[in-house]
Amino acid sequence: MWTPDAGVGIPSSVPPSTFLKVGLSLNLEIAVSSRLPGSAFCLIALEVQNVNWQMPVNRRAHHTDKYSSRDFIVRRGQPWEMVISCSRSLESGEDLNFVVSTGPQPSESARTKAVFSISGRSTGGWNAALKANNNNNLTIVVASPANAPIGWYTMNVEISSQGRVSSQKLGMFILLFNPWLQADDVFMSNSAERQEYVEEDSGIIYVGSTNRIGMVGWNFGQFEEDILSISLSILDRSLNFRRDPVTDVARRNDPKYVCRVLSAMINSNDDNGVLAGNWSGNYAGGLDPRTWNGSVEILKNWKKSGFRPVQYGQCWVFAGTLNTVLRCLGVPSRVITNFNSAHDTDRNLSVDVYYDAMGNPLEKGSDSVWNFHVWNEGWFVRTDLGPSYNGWQVLDATPQERSQGVFQCGPASVNGIRDGDINLNFDMVFIFAEVNADRITWIYNSSNGSQKQNSLDTYSIGKYISTKAVGSNSRLDVTDKYKYPEGSSEERQVHQKALSKLKPNASFGPTSARDLAGEEGTPSISGRFRVVGALAVGKEVSLALMLKNLTRDRKTVTVNMTAWTIVYNGTLVHEVWKDSATISLDPEEEIQHPVKIAYSRYDRYLKADNMIRTTAICKVTDEAEVVVERDVILDNPTLTLEVLDEAHVRKPVNVQMLFSNPLDEPVRDCVLMVEGSGLLRGNLKIDVPALRPKEKSRIRFEILPTRSGTKQLVADFSCNKFPAIKAMLSIDVAE
Repeated sequence: MWTPDAGVGIPSSVPPSTFLKVGLSLNLEIAVSSRLPGSAFCLIALEVQNVNWQMPVNRRAHHTDKYSSRDFIVRRGQPWEMVISCSRSLESGEDLNFVVSTGPQPSESARTKAVFSISGRSTGGWNAALKANNNNNLTIVVASPANAPIGWYTMNVEISSQGRVSSQKLGMFILLFNPWLQADDVFMSNSAERQEYVEEDSGIIYVGSTNRIGMVGWNFGQFEEDILSISLSILDRSLNFRRDPVTDVARRNDPKYVCRVLSAMINSNDDNGVLAGNWSGNYAGGLDPRTWNGSVEILKNWKKSGFRPVQYGQCWVFAGTLNTVLRCLGVPSRVITNFNSAHDTDRNLSVDVYYDAMGNPLEKGSDSVWNFHVWNEGWFVRTDLGPSYNGWQVLDATPQERSQGVFQCGPASVNGIRDGDINLNFDMVFIFAEVNADRITWIYNSSNGSQKQNSLDTYSIGKYISTKAVGSNSRLDVTDKYKYPEGSSEERQVHQKALSKLKPNASFGPTSARDLAGEEGTPSISGRFRVVGALAVGKEVSLALMLKNLTRDRKTVTVNMTAWTIVYNGTLVHEVWKDSATISLDPEEEIQHPVKIAYSRYDRYLKADNMIRTTAICKVTDEAEVVVERDVILDNPTLTLEVLDEAHVRKPVNVQMLFSNPLDEPVRDCVLMVEGSGLLRGNLKIDVPALRPKEKSRIRFEILPTRSGTKQLVADFSCNKFPAIKAMLSIDVAE
């Protein structure tokens, strides 16, 4: 009769003294005991009884210890150790074959399956080594290749013993991109940049307009509970996976493939992806895009609803969400804002903007100029293009134009955009135009359907391209990474190069649109809008139209003016004011004509963007019109957050919100939404009592920090008169 002792089969009838002293190998012990008279010695089957994934040590070494998930998470190309406890010790001649596989129908040819053993046999670049054999505990070192597909893996072991092979499942693990490893395509050598672009879980997104750059805090929250599994499930719900899952999973070794798929999946247009876009100004049935504080709630809502698109997103919401998923999977990434961003639908590197003679902006044609547009950059090598195109790559999840039949955009090399290489993959023409297009203004005559070109502007598109700086909340201007200085010889050469690649057989001599710009003759007057006094919601908007006579002759100017509330991408909401005037100008005289728009005129039509577009069409007889335009942004009242205690991990902290109603009327339906990774689980929603005219509100709430370091709390206050007032607060959390 056999009884297991320390995992090795020993005959119970044999007295302990029969065995040789400690220090000789187990093989010898077994050899001696097998020669005992009458014995029928045989080894019990070798089986795995327990697996210790050495979770804390491995996750720290692999920079995955911040993820809330309890799963085993490692990065590709980097070894990890595991301890396997067996039913007995491993004998010579016995081998452990490991099998790792990912996706449906895994295969060695597709590199979605690998078989490798501790004796050194290996396929697909995976390998294992026996580091220690301690009684029945085997310490195994496993290493994956630096170009393995990312995602969920199953790990099995096949035990070859006494001519038999048995298989056991050891468990599952998640493999991620590895920006710490030089051999990985996403390697980032600078540790401060890696900390910002991979590990930072909050940030800032720039919004507004060229003359009023604002910012909103954003909670990326890539380490929050369930975000990693949701990020991986985004890949499994893509069109590519549904059409051909085997190929799709095999291609997940390539960051440019994964990032392109994600740019399609963060919008819902073709594939029931994460977010439905809405720029109409009417957000019934969902949330006003301005009210989101971060990506975590969006991604969790998508999963909770059975993967139905979350309503609603606009560009910075798509970009904030994509940034979360990229950082979560290990791709260094950042959020980029381009001010005066061109949406060139017909690929001719110019955008057409229309007005009627009364000064109304017209939604005619499909081109547009957005006050700002937000996209992402991911950091990886471009093995398809060559080393000069490595580094930052534009990715844009906002659904604007189809690419290969799907609303997806990028990756497009930022270096390639700067040098006008618009023939390269992916979507270079569209992104080049966003930062470089010429803006052509047309006056449309509705009575006979005719239109005439009024002006051509080669410099206003693609301004103040911005991102949050590394390690601080200051704005970093990256315009020079996208284009050469406006008006420089390099900039003109790049524009010509791009045009010639777009229309290789066309001649761009002196008849190109840029050269015809000055042929209408110089206007005799100039105009601009100047802001007079504060711009605030609830107050009269006070501007002055500054008109100047540029000649030594007396001029009479007919002026037609309008003001419309708009969405930030130029969508017209409602006309709120109009006026006409005839103004006489003495030689070289400059006058200012007052423009005053009462709160009662714009109150009901102002959207969360707080934007009003003012336009003046100024006409001198027998001359071309001069079009003057300015978008003004009105300030919201201030929302203040204050932390009332010192913050320590796992100790409740009181925070106070202060808000004062600036209006001469009450505000109601007030809600405060707060979130912040490492500061509170999920988000906090607080109903705030209605406020009488000029009344102050003070709301206290509690947070419970879970991680030390500087953390960011973001808040959104909304009510019937103010759809989205933002605040953010940095909190230093001690251990």
